[in-house]
Amino acid sequence: MSYLNFDKTLLVNLDRSLSKEMIHTNRAGAYMSSSLVDCNTRKYHGLLVLPLPQVGDSNYVLLSSLDETVVQYGAEFNLGVHQYGEHTFSPNGHRYIREYDCTTLSKTTYRVGGVVLTKERLLVSFEPRVLLRYTLLEAGSPVQMRFRPFLAFRDVNSLTHANSNASTDMDEVANGRVNCMYNGFPPLYMQFSKKVEYEHNPQWYNNICYRKEEERGFDYQEDLLVPGAFILTMKEGESVVFSAGITEVQPRTLRTVWDKEVYRRIVREDMFSCLKNSASQFYKRIGDKCWLLSGYPWFKTVARDEFFALCDCTMGIGRPEYWDAIMNKTAVNEVRAFLEGRMEEIGLIGMDEPDVLLWFVRCIQEYANYTDINAVAQQYGQLVIDTVQYIRQQKHPRLFLHRNGLVWVDGINRPATWMNAVEDGRPITPRTGYVVEINALWYNAMRFAAEMLRTLGNEHRADLMEYQAELTRDSFVAVFWNGNYLNDYVVDDYKDREVRPNQIWAVALPYSPLDKKQQKAVVDICTKELYTPKGLRTLSPKSGNYRPVYIGGQKERDRNFHNGPVWPLTIAAYGRAYLRVYQHSGESFIRRLLTGYEAEMNQLTIGTINELYDGNPPFKGHGGMSYAPSISGVLGLYNCLPKE
Repeated sequence: MSYLNFDKTLLVNLDRSLSKEMIHTNRAGAYMSSSLVDCNTRKYHGLLVLPLPQVGDSNYVLLSSLDETVVQYGAEFNLGVHQYGEHTFSPNGHRYIREYDCTTLSKTTYRVGGVVLTKERLLVSFEPRVLLRYTLLEAGSPVQMRFRPFLAFRDVNSLTHANSNASTDMDEVANGRVNCMYNGFPPLYMQFSKKVEYEHNPQWYNNICYRKEEERGFDYQEDLLVPGAFILTMKEGESVVFSAGITEVQPRTLRTVWDKEVYRRIVREDMFSCLKNSASQFYKRIGDKCWLLSGYPWFKTVARDEFFALCDCTMGIGRPEYWDAIMNKTAVNEVRAFLEGRMEEIGLIGMDEPDVLLWFVRCIQEYANYTDINAVAQQYGQLVIDTVQYIRQQKHPRLFLHRNGLVWVDGINRPATWMNAVEDGRPITPRTGYVVEINALWYNAMRFAAEMLRTLGNEHRADLMEYQAELTRDSFVAVFWNGNYLNDYVVDDYKDREVRPNQIWAVALPYSPLDKKQQKAVVDICTKELYTPKGLRTLSPKSGNYRPVYIGGQKERDRNFHNGPVWPLTIAAYGRAYLRVYQHSGESFIRRLLTGYEAEMNQLTIGTINELYDGNPPFKGHGGMSYAPSISGVLGLYNCLPKE
């Protein structure tokens, strides 16, 4: 049996199979996603979901699903699955599923009497087009297939309902039809690799339910338009390719396109290959610019997330060409534009967040581990130095350097760190003043800038930068060290003594402001109070504010967001810090920690890592289905270990 394989015992049990999801992307912002049995459980699910800048600043579900019906000897067997009430499913196509496999492609095998049919799914790379290939493996006679498209044409954050404005027109194109439900949207071309008949019978399918939206306290019912049905006949051994996209395709090319796309796929045969595949799907190219998406299904290109995850999601998976496309062709130019005040040239969201430039410097520093420090200094050294000088010269709009060498942020009115959940526009976790990981990053950035200066031959400026960094180091210890671990933030006379994972970066970064005894104390308290099989909790269970379970309505979930749940993005820092303190004796522990993520490969969104997990057993996953900083955290943990 392959690595990501599920049999009929699980698949026919909807209580189990509906909790498992798949997601695939085209590396240009489009994706397809559903549960393993093709019953959509989120408003974000769909066969073709893509950004449409001409419509708005969001992703849009054009084709929600495609119901297949097998007709043999006059009997019809509908393979689709939709939920219409708490326990009402119609049709019940999951009963015919015998296997779901996602080792290379997403592939479902159905058995209907004497008919065995497979359905495979993929997105065309860098093109907004989904392809489905149907292969009739066994059949005693020719089989008629009927295909009913469920159309949405809506924003992923909204739901659609039956209305008289929706166009049901289906104009003929080669081997298919084209529809545009609403003005302003692009047309949706639905075509097959062989000739098909089409029966026009527009109907609204009302009150389709999305159970995950109901769990989150959102509206969860919508109506979808089915304009008609495509009909064709298949013989045993025959394959037919279906295409849905916003441009017309030549049907004769579909088989060739399919074969080329399959050749490019990563075979997911272990956890690392799954993570490698997930990391590559965050790549987003538009024209000659490239970014790293924060995740799927609702994320955009966010500066903090990109710089946090970029090195592990490119160099860490052996894809230096992705690093070059994102960093050298786009990110470097956008950082330079920010330093020079040319904000209109920046595509990344949140470039002005207080810690973003520091994560950028850290990203370059990580890259140096994969290459040569001299080459890094020649390519990026001056930009690193300019970035540190930008902060030292008090030019940053939200990060202020004080005379004690520490940097100060205002996190009362607007979130200043990655713990950025808000309620009524104000931070739920108001980390403000001197913030521990920001100042650890600042000390590390100055030391790395000094290293760049020294490598470039400027010894005098390097000495001066190191001297200033040591002043920061002394202040860091005086302000944050409370005798047992590090305060989370300090403002005026208040010292926040909550045990949070942010302090781990003060040990994990290459340049730590702590001595060995202090480093060990930080690692030990994080291990004792924050460690779980999924990573570090965002708050110690000993705190009165501990809220470990990410459940309830939007407000309750926001309040819990960073007050107990586990965020895998912290795990690489924890692993590096643990190995720094315990060295070779800690390797076996870190390898065991990786097994906690091995189990996640076939749990929720198969083959990838969720955004966050509950802080208490059984550590259930939540949030984004696939999140770049989470993938980066686990890849970073994997790559910090010596290879066996």
